[in-house]
Amino acid sequence: MNRPSDPSTTQPAPQRQLRRAMSARHLVMIALGGVIGSGLFLSSGYTIHQAGPLGAVLAYLLGAFVVWLVMVCLGELAVVYPVSGSIHIYAARTMGPATGFVTAWLYWLCWVVALGSEFTASGILMQRWFPNVDVWVWCLVFAGILFTLNAISARVFGETEFWFAAIKVIAILALIVLGTMAIFGFTPLSTSPHEAVLLSNFETPDGLLPAGLGGVLITSLAVFYAFSGAELVGVAAGETKDPGRNIPRALRSTVLRLLVLFVCSITVIAALLPYEQAGLSSSPFVDVFEYVGVPYAADIMNFVVITALLSVGNSGLYSCARMLFSLAEEGYAPRAFTRLTRRGIPMIALLVSLAIGLVSLISSVIAAETVYLVLVSIAGFAAVAVWMSIVAAQFFHRRAFVRGGGDVATLVYRTPFYPVVPILAFVLLTASIVAIAFDPEQAPALYFGIPFVGLCYLYFWWRYGRKGVAPRPLDEEAPVA
Repeated sequence: MNRPSDPSTTQPAPQRQLRRAMSARHLVMIALGGVIGSGLFLSSGYTIHQAGPLGAVLAYLLGAFVVWLVMVCLGELAVVYPVSGSIHIYAARTMGPATGFVTAWLYWLCWVVALGSEFTASGILMQRWFPNVDVWVWCLVFAGILFTLNAISARVFGETEFWFAAIKVIAILALIVLGTMAIFGFTPLSTSPHEAVLLSNFETPDGLLPAGLGGVLITSLAVFYAFSGAELVGVAAGETKDPGRNIPRALRSTVLRLLVLFVCSITVIAALLPYEQAGLSSSPFVDVFEYVGVPYAADIMNFVVITALLSVGNSGLYSCARMLFSLAEEGYAPRAFTRLTRRGIPMIALLVSLAIGLVSLISSVIAAETVYLVLVSIAGFAAVAVWMSIVAAQFFHRRAFVRGGGDVATLVYRTPFYPVVPILAFVLLTASIVAIAFDPEQAPALYFGIPFVGLCYLYFWWRYGRKGVAPRPLDEEAPVA
């Protein structure tokens, strides 16, 4: 196994390369843009309803903890291998090319399926204002917008995603601030006074945990999926200026902001809304904004959720294109995907990813109970499986690095508490995969996800053999500006 090179001493970049145009603030907002979507704005109330107020908060705390475990593992790998679409590179270099191949296609399929669902949901929400315009028209409009943003340059994508994500963050902060004031009985925007509720809604007729610890664990499965997207920091590593400095900064900022935004907003919602009614008929954000007296709360949140969906789709399309580019660079996808525009955009990879995303959208209409069910199930399975691949790759990378005579102190960024962190993360993620079997609604993720992984391995061994294609030297695949 090749020893990772120090990015600061890497040789000049080859002629074909993506441009390093994004800073730490772009990385943070790309990660937040990939994470904060309809799951928080629309489904968080249902989570509270299922697990109870305290149970939902505990589930999100557990999810944030697992995100931290995964991100600190990702940090060490992303600095060592700062190449675009690098998530599968980690697995390929540490666990073998077949595992890297499977990881790449799982992750690509996860985001491709997400594209179709984000376009559809955005179109449905637009009908609130334009009821006479068909949903498919909005799907094409939004697909064209996201394609344009991704096709201009990586910097334009990063800057757009920054502002997309900023809108969502502002909405969440508004909920936290106004909701906290309302908890203590201060609602200056409301025409009718409200008494201080404090934490009275946390005490339910069935106790603090009405669904028990089992409700917390079952809910945590959905919470893990809600946090997926944070790993986009690693996908964008190849287009980041000064990866050794910006990637660790982005990782720390992302985890801290996700913790504050998710846990605080869930706590506020749980404190203000009785858990029996939370999220059953509308967005809990709309319910809280109406409670505190925000005018036009429903229209404001409709705009915010559409922005959130487009932000997730924007990040997803970016991720898909970079994953195909990286696979082609490794020799496991058509070489045409490595072709770049003069601005450093993998245009063919971008077009193919968007096209397959639209095919996914069509299958959701004409084959919802067959093809689309399979795609969605595999995508859900992939969200956790890719995280398992990341933490396993960090474990094997560090072990190989030390056995090869490497000095851990020389690593620009190193995962703390090794090997406890990657092992604990892998155990928790494995437990969540196993627990899926006990949830009838999520069980198809195992029925289709595991066979898909097996078929990917079999195809790789049939097409490329056990050893696969010889990897390029590390000093060529990790150019640092």
